[in-house]
Amino acid sequence: MTTETKLAGVPFAADLARFGDRPAVSAHGRSLSYRELARQVEDMVRAFGPDRRLIALEAGNTFPALVAYLAALSSGNPLLILPAGDSAAGALVAAYDPDVVVRVSGTEAALDVRRQQTRHDLHPELALLLSTSGSTGSPKLVRLSADSIQANAAAIAQYLQLRPSDNAATTLPLSYCYGMSVVNSHLLAGASLALTDLSVVDPCFWDLVRTENVTSFAAVPYTFDLLDRVGFKDMEVPSLRYITQAGGRLAPDRVRAYAELGRRQGWDLFVMYGQTEATARMAYLPPDQALERPEAIGVPIPGGSFRLEPVPGLDASELVYSGPNVMLGYAEQPADLGLGRVVTELRTGDLARRGPDGLYEIVGRRSRFVKIVGLRVDLGQVERMLADLGVTAAAAGSDDAVVAAIEGDHDVALLAKTLAQDLGLPRAAVDLYPVEAIPRLGNGKPDYPAVAALACGGEADDDGPAGVVDAGSDDVRRIFAEVLEVDDVAGTDSFVSLGGDSLSYVAASVRLERALGYLPGGWHLMPVCELSPSPHVVPAAVAPPGSAGPSGIAGPSGTASGNWVRRARRRLLAPMETGIVLRAVAIIAIVSTHIGFFHWQGTAHVLMAVAGYNFARFQLSGERTERFRRHLRSVARIVVPSVAVIALAFAVTDKYALHNVFLLNSLVGPAGWSDYSRFWFVEVLVHILLGLALLLAVPAVDRAVRRWPWAFGVALVLVDLPLLFGLVESRYPGQGPVLWLFGLGWAAAASRTLWQRSAVTVLAVLAAPASFDNPYRSATILAGCLILLWLPTLRVPRGLHRIMALLASASLYIYVTHWLVYPLFDSVDLFERADKGLAVLASLACGVLYWAGATRAMGAAERWIKRRRSLSRASVEPAAV
Repeated sequence: MTTETKLAGVPFAADLARFGDRPAVSAHGRSLSYRELARQVEDMVRAFGPDRRLIALEAGNTFPALVAYLAALSSGNPLLILPAGDSAAGALVAAYDPDVVVRVSGTEAALDVRRQQTRHDLHPELALLLSTSGSTGSPKLVRLSADSIQANAAAIAQYLQLRPSDNAATTLPLSYCYGMSVVNSHLLAGASLALTDLSVVDPCFWDLVRTENVTSFAAVPYTFDLLDRVGFKDMEVPSLRYITQAGGRLAPDRVRAYAELGRRQGWDLFVMYGQTEATARMAYLPPDQALERPEAIGVPIPGGSFRLEPVPGLDASELVYSGPNVMLGYAEQPADLGLGRVVTELRTGDLARRGPDGLYEIVGRRSRFVKIVGLRVDLGQVERMLADLGVTAAAAGSDDAVVAAIEGDHDVALLAKTLAQDLGLPRAAVDLYPVEAIPRLGNGKPDYPAVAALACGGEADDDGPAGVVDAGSDDVRRIFAEVLEVDDVAGTDSFVSLGGDSLSYVAASVRLERALGYLPGGWHLMPVCELSPSPHVVPAAVAPPGSAGPSGIAGPSGTASGNWVRRARRRLLAPMETGIVLRAVAIIAIVSTHIGFFHWQGTAHVLMAVAGYNFARFQLSGERTERFRRHLRSVARIVVPSVAVIALAFAVTDKYALHNVFLLNSLVGPAGWSDYSRFWFVEVLVHILLGLALLLAVPAVDRAVRRWPWAFGVALVLVDLPLLFGLVESRYPGQGPVLWLFGLGWAAAASRTLWQRSAVTVLAVLAAPASFDNPYRSATILAGCLILLWLPTLRVPRGLHRIMALLASASLYIYVTHWLVYPLFDSVDLFERADKGLAVLASLACGVLYWAGATRAMGAAERWIKRRRSLSRASVEPAAV
């Protein structure tokens, strides 16, 4: 193929430097001005070379991916966007054979240059290739021109009235045309971008919003379910100017509710309508119309227009769009890349009407497409995918789920899981129903309404054999329901929103890792529907030679001794969350030190930092009242089993007093260290948790913590420093103040930037030596805090994972029971023979048994209380009627 002269690219991408030193983009504490961004883009353009070639990019929300994206647009090199980490990316690369593949790893972009001159016939206007229906595995792509990209970005910037002071958080991926339109429109207007992959359910996202003064973020319909979960209506986000919504229809009542909320809080809601075929946006609903016409998509974007074309046989009209942002046409094979414009107007496939006020409203869908969680899915393609697997099927669906009837005897659970992965959808969004025969109309065509009705009248046969863990979202629901003792788990629920805490976290994490094959970072904040098996992860125990292990790194068997060593290490060692490891190691050290098996002091104080770390992760999200109830429930799960043991110790020994039973020794007991002080850890932890629950129930404090979570953790450290450095006398010099440790753990969990972690490190280095006169004890505390801060996971022998998870789960129970267990061994003279290891093992085992029994008993009690409350409500409601 001939090499084409490189043409001018998309104007906004080629002229970034005109905004000079204005901030352009920030991520992870690093920011670039427009001048610096333009310089990096120019460097990447030079790396692409002088000849026009087809470039493929794995587009994530990162600096290097953004630079590569802008470099391709500015230089006129046609760009094929590959969803980052998506299983369809490999299929697209194989189908279109790009000349250069840009892969991003960490902070670097690596260019895989396959040829210096293109083998493709690339049309002069071709600028961008986007998947039209999410990651369905289809090679069908949308061909976009530079003029279309520029025109759509300019139209969006105009109706949103973007200005240089705006700063948008990238809540959607760059590979999704909606997310891409946010990037394009803001950079065209000289505004800023806050690059992030954080979900809106993550408290760190709201920390980013406040610290970066984010003025907007983009949302798909299910984002609003997540916003409800995190108590968005009670948040104060003073910098927020507007929220945009697209990616599917948002129910009118939700539109109205969020429009009213925005009016009260001072921000606008822009409901928008678009398709990839129109670059991104075709219509928007003016915010002042959202309350009166929440069902409408609004008016055409600047420069665009609609017309309604009657559909034969239907009493409805199809919405047809015209505008400079309409695509050139589709590409289904490499030869199509040389085609010019074959489309001048876009038949949307949607049925619509125009109201007397000039606003358009979608009333139905002509084509066989559905849009689920923002992904457009071709139901015909679903049938073809199943046919390729040897399955006869008919697929229907809605904006909630794909519903398919399948003929024959098949493993429905496996088919559903495979289909969900290939479609890029949550497992819960794919329902398969086995039928004797596909329901058909009189003309022999599939009866799609009857197929859709299966979702109302039947149950999908996707549970698999009894007792077998099916690693899909249905199983995540089951794990959460069993671990957290809840009856109803929705797809938008997360571990934290369901009331999960540090006591249930370990059990849930172990079961999830076993079910999913891996454990996503921040899984406790992710909605159930996003927790699905990784198609890239194969457990090392079953991975064939050359396949990807838990790290996702693949290599041919026997290619080099280094590869063999790495694979062997991965089989022997696997990452485990640092907090879990510290809890397990600390409880062994505490028991062993008290018995005298070996001496390692300071680990109980490390556990206090772990408690603060977990509190910041699990207890700071949600609406204030609901969160207060969750705080009290967590405290009760500590108090009840602890007081039961302490009361028994008080009854059968003479070493404890009544104030121990009520956890008041640190307040009313004798000063100094004594036998009465043995349960100090439980007492102080309960006092801290109760104090924080009451403090965070104050609206002003709640708003401050939501806005500055990291600063609040640091404040807890600073409050305790006078006591730590002896400026204020402590009642327990042998124990020392510990609030600073709890605050240090909190600040560690809330640290998101290098400077925040560095500041916490400085605090730890300054405070730890003052905690005890024993330098080894202080060193243990410092090391534990720094490990918690800097290392999210630690590699642990696989054989120890379950035992460490068990000890971490039961650590509180082991702590309170071991004071009663190990003295029993005095009578058998084991301590004289230095065989104290048996006493350690017995203490650990008794604590684990107590944990197993107590958690079941408390779970049963909580379920009984819930049933009683439900019965009480049921008996009251008829009377009210």
